[in-house]
Amino acid sequence: MKTVNELAKWLLEHDDYLILTHRRPDGDATGSAIALCLGLRAVGKTAHIWANPQFTPRYAERLDGLLTDTVTDETTVISVDMATEGLLPINGDRFEGKTRLSIDHHPSNTGYAAHTFLRSDSAACGEIVWELLEELGVTPTKEMAEAVYIAVSTDTGCFRFANTTARTFMTAAKAVEHGADIAPINRALFEIKSRGRLQLESRLMANMEFFADGTVAIACLPQTWVEELEVTEDDLDSISGFPRTVDGVQVSVLIRDSEPGRAKMSVRTAAGFDASRYCGYLGGGGHKAAAGCSVEGTLMDGKRAIMDVLKKENVI
Repeated sequence: MKTVNELAKWLLEHDDYLILTHRRPDGDATGSAIALCLGLRAVGKTAHIWANPQFTPRYAERLDGLLTDTVTDETTVISVDMATEGLLPINGDRFEGKTRLSIDHHPSNTGYAAHTFLRSDSAACGEIVWELLEELGVTPTKEMAEAVYIAVSTDTGCFRFANTTARTFMTAAKAVEHGADIAPINRALFEIKSRGRLQLESRLMANMEFFADGTVAIACLPQTWVEELEVTEDDLDSISGFPRTVDGVQVSVLIRDSEPGRAKMSVRTAAGFDASRYCGYLGGGGHKAAAGCSVEGTLMDGKRAIMDVLKKENVI
């Protein structure tokens, strides 16, 4: 599919939609799914969002009435903001090879779906969803507008990241025009931090390792810290980019062992570096500035794996 018109036509020709989000769904995946689900219902379609067990309490009220944990052979499975089947939710193995349509903005999308609508120059999947709502003739409600605002604002770091474009601002402006109350959203997402989160940042800073004259930072986040400090997944929102906030750091890696037996790495890079390329060596992907991957093993196994990649790429 090359145009939004083709995408809208395809959606109008089908029904009984189930929308998938990736593991540890972020604001873009969650907001895009909510807005798309509501939009499809507005044009008379049956639509639900798969009950991803990793949705966090922050979005529970917005997801109310939209979730399902049932699927039939007639269900049309679509995904949003998911670059690869390797990111299917932890209860979503049944959907391997079943995705009919992928709506995405990641250039590393593997083409796992029968049909793909990919716009890699979009800062967030939410930008695509907003344009799709317009193409479908949907008049966005306040709920749709706020969901799209959450999507575009979170994937751009509240419009601070280099992926932010004029279209991003226009999408946000349209969301506000249709009733999005952005002040409380911005405060909740980008300003407030719990005591546990601040204590966690302190530990990360104290244990962070620097390489290549301070241009590369690697930090490990043990799950034991998360449990000890009683930090929630909402508290951990945007923690992946924390090492990149240190002055002089161009490439940062945050490694977590939140899933037993696996080390998950989040890589963030400045211009001139390619996070997606580095993560690609380990079966992951994403964008040049932000990508992720995982390997079997401990935090130290993850650290060794990503360091080998960075050495191969002459980053360290």
